[in-house]
Formats: sequence, structure tokens, C-alpha cells
Amino acid sequence: MPYVAVDPSTGRELSRIPSTTLAEARLAAARAARVAPEWWATGFEERAGRLTALAAALRAQVEPLARRMALEMGKPLAEGRSEVEKCAWVCEYYAEHAERFLAPQSAETEAVRSGWVYRPLGVVLAVMPWNFPLWQFFRFAAPALMAGNGVLLKHASSVPGCAADIQSLLDEAGLPDGLASVLFLESSDVGDLIDDRHVHAVTLTGSVPAGRSVAERAGRALKKTVMELGGSDASVVLSDADLDFAAAESVRSRLINNGQSCIAAKRFVVVDELHDAFVERVLDELAQVVMGSPLDDETTLGPMAREELRDELHDQVRKSVKAGAKVRVGGEVPDRPGAWYPATLLTEVGPGMPAYEEELFGPVAAVIRARDDDDALRIANDTDFGLGGAIYTADLARGERLAADRLHAGACFVNGLVRSDPRLPFGGIGISGYGRELSPLGIREFVNAKTVWVGEPGG
Repeated sequence: MPYVAVDPSTGRELSRIPSTTLAEARLAAARAARVAPEWWATGFEERAGRLTALAAALRAQVEPLARRMALEMGKPLAEGRSEVEKCAWVCEYYAEHAERFLAPQSAETEAVRSGWVYRPLGVVLAVMPWNFPLWQFFRFAAPALMAGNGVLLKHASSVPGCAADIQSLLDEAGLPDGLASVLFLESSDVGDLIDDRHVHAVTLTGSVPAGRSVAERAGRALKKTVMELGGSDASVVLSDADLDFAAAESVRSRLINNGQSCIAAKRFVVVDELHDAFVERVLDELAQVVMGSPLDDETTLGPMAREELRDELHDQVRKSVKAGAKVRVGGEVPDRPGAWYPATLLTEVGPGMPAYEEELFGPVAAVIRARDDDDALRIANDTDFGLGGAIYTADLARGERLAADRLHAGACFVNGLVRSDPRLPFGGIGISGYGRELSPLGIREFVNAKTVWVGEPGG
């Protein structure tokens, strides 16, 4: 089956690209495995030069890349431009810091010298989603390439143009031929490619079911994996929070990427004494949302990526309402072509509802009432997910302590929306996955921490 791009604002087909056969993918893996040792041997300075060139290539193409994302998955232009810039930043970040992050480490033992070095694993297969079609790849590829690995990308079938753009950028930056390849591979062939002897590790960003499937296959092959899966992040509004700020940041977090972000604040957990006032402020914020074409710079909310995703979200809303939730705004499918869904607010949300139990991957926020601050933290942790979470409070020391010790997630922010940053580790716990991307931890995921022990020749 080909990779097909459909404009989610109209439902019109944009393009299609023939799929890569499994045999072609195996050849690409073999080429990458052959080239990767030569790439490692070039040294950090040469690799940094290629990554810096990659950052320049991204910035030179910011407008067409942002437009491509708008057309293929509905991302508003302003957010697309920001995504391109962030990709350039992560390339420059690892170009500057990789050598220090992977510096040899010494250890005091009875040896003359002993310690460990970091060496590349070989070829890393990346299975990536459509929602941040450039960032999801570059946040993995920049550290993996700087560590000396080869990379293969199996992208989402709905963003073929974005995938092709990535290959063009890699080629323009002067990476060795075959080191980094984009594969238009069928999902059904991914498992067989994981088994290939030239693939040494796998990283996936996507749904929990996809993560389970890929992790199981890689586990049978005993290959290293990193999984960044779904999230149902809580925005916890404590009794001393600045309501205007908390409401504005929570809404901004919820609607990033048209609500289709794993680290978006999906559950607004608010103490009882502030609940009603907070809801009114959220409604005020939502009233300012401009839903329209992602190609219009005035738009703040574009269409969802695909109609079936919109329909699944609406079904979750309807089931939550049937179980007792109240729709305060939105909640109806617009009568127009495309994958449109309005910014929606649900209140009176509680256990047993999809809005409480599941990830809502679209522009729907669920407000959950808590008795007090302790109860708010309990509710925030009452989930199988564990990607991120935010706490809003006037007491910074207390907020930091609660984020560090009480909120169970991979990324906890105080008085700010959860975001990924090249300087900080990114990843989850629970069914949100495992392993870390970004920061020094991210570049060390796909390397061999190799012990080197040197003794006297005569013992």
C-alpha cells in the first residue's frame, strides 16, 4: 500500500508515494551498517559539522516545511515554524555537546588504568508518528548520529511529504550516502525489519498498542529499545495558584498541535475552592480560539490530522457525557468537510469516564474537581500513564518539592506547561514508555558503555 497524504481541512488527497518493500528496507539496513563505522571514525568535529549543516538546511526551508506540515496533518503555520526551529536547535545542541557527553570515564581499580568509553551500537530503527513529523525524528536522530550510529526512519504513512523532506534535508547536509535513510515501509513489515541482523536498536514514538507490539518484537530479538508513548498529563491547580495564569497556561498546553500532543495537559485537576472560578477563566480563554485553515496565520486551532481520529475523540466525549460529564463548550462535530473538532471543555468528570481514564488526543479538556491539594495530587497520579504533569502554585519551594516527590511522571513542571527541551531528559513511566531522549541521557541510550581495563603486561 502506498503512503497517502490527505489534507485534513478538506479531505482531499494531496499525494501518494509507493511503499518500500521489505527487501529494499533490508538493503538500506545493510548499507547503514556498512557506512556507520566509517561515520564514527570521522570523529566528533566532522560529525558536528554535518549536524550544523543540517540545522542550516532546516532553517533555510522553514516556510515550505511548515506549509507541508499544515497541509498533511493540519498544524498551524506558526507552530510549524517553531517546530522547524526546534529541530535546528537540537542538531546544534548535540553538535556542541556530544563530545563532552560521551567523554571517556575513569574508575579507580587495581588496574593501571580502567574505566569505560561510549561507542555506537550500529543502526537504530526509528518508528515515528505524524503529530510532530519533523521534531520526533530529529530529537532522536541528532544524538544518535552524533554518537556515531546509522539511522533508519519508518515514518507515519499519512505524512509522506514530510518524510521525503527529511531525506532531502539529510542529503543536503552532506551525510554519508546510506547512513540515514527514510523508508516508506508497511507497518506489517516492521517486525521483520527489527529481526534483521543489521538493525541493532529501535526507538518508537506513538500509541501504547504500537509500543507494546514493537517492544515485544524487539525484546524477542534482544535489541535495545526506547519507547515514548501516550500521556494523560494533569495540570494541577493548587489552592494558592494564580488562576489567570494557570488557566491560560493549561489551555495553551491543551491546544498545542490542535490538541494532538502526548504531553498536552489533558486533565485539569482543580481544588474545590477554585474550581468554578477556574472553569470561567478557561471558558474565557477558549472563547478566544480561532478555528480555521492551518495556512492562515490568524488560526490558533486547525483540523485534527484524520477524520477517524476525530470520530474516535468524539466517541470518547459522548461516552463521558453519557456517564455524567457536562459539555461547557464545543463537543459537536462541525457540518463541514475535513477532520474538524472545536475546542471543548468537559466538567463534572470522574472515574469510569473516558475523559478520566483514557488519553483524549484532540482539543478536549477535562476538568476534575479535587477536595484539596492532597486530593488533587492523588487524582493526578490516578492514571496508568506517566509522561508529564504540571503544578500551579505561588509557593515555589513547595511546588518543586511536590513535583520532585509527589507527582509521578517523567517530566514535572511548576508554573509552566510541560515541554520537551534538548537540555532536559524526556520520557515517561508506566504505559507512557521507558528510556529517555534529549539531554546527556538521550545520547547515551544508543551507545555501548564499554569497560576498558588495562593491567601490567606481566600481571
